[in-house]
Amino acid sequence: MGRKHFRFGLGCAGLAIIVDQASKFWILDVFAESPRAITVTPFFNIVQTWNRGISFGLFNDDGNFNALILSLLALAIVAYLVRWMWGAETRWMGLALGLIIGGALGNVIDRALHRAVLDFLDVHVGGYHWPAFNAADSFITVGAVLLIFDYLFARSDDRNSMDDARSEERRV
Repeated sequence: MGRKHFRFGLGCAGLAIIVDQASKFWILDVFAESPRAITVTPFFNIVQTWNRGISFGLFNDDGNFNALILSLLALAIVAYLVRWMWGAETRWMGLALGLIIGGALGNVIDRALHRAVLDFLDVHVGGYHWPAFNAADSFITVGAVLLIFDYLFARSDDRNSMDDARSEERRV
């Protein structure tokens, strides 16, 4: 069963990379003439911004080694997640790990090509703007939430059956 979930997770990772890179290619094309904000709804804009740091612009100091160090760190994490995905016990776990891996690799590709990550999704309410993000960041977040749900709920049946078996052994 694990290999089936592994292949599924790899497919999800590949699809996440394609969607992420296609969306970024489109943004670069749309904003080729001049940077501007495109209002989509009263609380959502499309913008073009470059993040040379990590999430929410942390370590965004434009240092020469940022892209290299952050990419190496991301690749080490991806290697760990791929190993974890090899033993994925559920389809949800394969999906979750695949999304995280695909999102991480999407941002690594940006750092390799541009020395920065292209962010373009701008959510705002009442003058407060959430830090801009991209599809890869969304995949990483959704994957992390799915991992939590998989841990809390998908395995609860396994835990309950194990607890029932232990209770039965005690009675005997």
